[in-house]
Order: sequence, then C-alpha cells, then structure tokens
Amino acid sequence: MSWLTVSAPPSARPPRPLTIRAQSIPARHYFPEHAHDWHQLVYAIDGVLTISTAGRTFITSPEQAAWLPTGVPHRVGSLLGAEFRSLWIADNFGKDLPVEPSVLSVTPLLKALIVEAADISEQEDVDGYRGRVVALILDQLRRAPKLPSALPWPRSEALIKICEALFLDPNDERSADDWARELGMSVRTLTRRFEAEVDAPLRSWRRRLRVFRAIELLSSGMSVTSVAMELGYGSPSAFIFAFRGEMGKSPHAFVRQNPGPMAGR
Repeated sequence: MSWLTVSAPPSARPPRPLTIRAQSIPARHYFPEHAHDWHQLVYAIDGVLTISTAGRTFITSPEQAAWLPTGVPHRVGSLLGAEFRSLWIADNFGKDLPVEPSVLSVTPLLKALIVEAADISEQEDVDGYRGRVVALILDQLRRAPKLPSALPWPRSEALIKICEALFLDPNDERSADDWARELGMSVRTLTRRFEAEVDAPLRSWRRRLRVFRAIELLSSGMSVTSVAMELGYGSPSAFIFAFRGEMGKSPHAFVRQNPGPMAGR
C-alpha cells in the first residue's frame, strides 16, 4: 500500500518566539521533505511518527520527540496515523538546545504544556498566560534528556516491507530465512543489508520493536498482561523481563511515571 502526501495548514506562520501547529496525520500519509528557517520539535501526543533526516530514518512514540535545528531537511509521516503537534521555535531561542538532529525525552509535564499551548494558541494573550506557557515549554526543552536513539527504520523498499509487517503484527513469527525467500534474496544479503541500514541485526531490532509497541500500548491504558499477550510474549513475566532489559525499568514502573491513558490531553 502506497503512502500519500499531506499539506501543512495555509495559516502556518514563522514563530515569535514559538508557533505550535496541531494536525491529524492519517495512516500512511507524510509531509514531503522540506526545511525551515527556524527550529522545529516534531511530536505526536498520540500515535507514532516516522521521521527521515540527516541520512537516517527512525520512529518516535508519544514519550519521544525529534528536535530539528534550523535548516535541516526532513520528512515526517505516520504508518498508523497520529495526532501531530509541531513546535516552531525562533532561531535565536534555541541557542541552548542541540545543534544536530536529536531525539528528546518528553516528560508528562512537557506533554501537558504542549497540549495546553495548542489549545490556547488562537486565544488573545490578555494576561500573559500564553507567554508563560511558552516560557515553560522552552525551559522544559532545555532540560529534556537527549536519548541515544529512537526505533531505527530502513530506507530500501524491501526492508521497509519487513519492518512495516512486523510493526503491524509484532507477533509475526517469520524468520530471516522466511523473509529472504519472500523477498527473493539470500539470507546473507538480507542480513548484511538490514544491519547496514538499521545498524542492528533483525533479531535485535525485533526485540526493540516489541518494547517500542509496548510503550505505545501501555500509554493507551492497556494492562501489562494484555500488552504481553498482544505482542506475543509467552507470559507476562517474559514481557516484564524483556521490557526491563531494554528500558531499565519494569512496565509497572513505566506506567506509574506515565499515568493514565492519553495523559495530558
């Protein structure tokens, strides 16, 4: 199934110092590659985003955002659809933020501030409230931990086919041999190309994918047991072990730190 383009709202305007844009991205839609004369924070309060920039492609969840400095070409889309929030930040207000494209951790507080800023963006700022929210967002961005990476994504159509299938069904049990036969290539070629594009073996990437989807499902309010079954783990304890190995904390600890379905909306 092909992807379709989506256009930015015509009312979009340069930030002074911050402009926030709210838009729903339908499944398999994307903004074509472009760049801005200002910084941008690419974020989804619900759903996941696929972001291509600086020669790499990766996926972010509602606990992550992509920081794109001024002038960086990028392309943004969503495989399953997302509630997109784009923060445009004036160039001179980003001096304490990363100078290269980065993935930042989004705390529940920062998420709530972004949602609030979008809700009041068209209101007249008679008492300075909107300005205070903007100042808090900028402060929180400067404090946001920089993450090593989000979930990497391949560039070639053949490997994208594998990753999309596994993303849609993490319980898909097809092996590298099965995928190689389906794509008409040798296992060795598949393995080499996958590691070259994703910087990880298929098995390791698959493990990261399951944890990534787990974060999405836990954030929607699904129970730990239901998530384990949904993602094909043999038992809740097997899921908890895998989650802790990737995240450094248990799913229960994650839920306590990120309470409630659609928190902050």
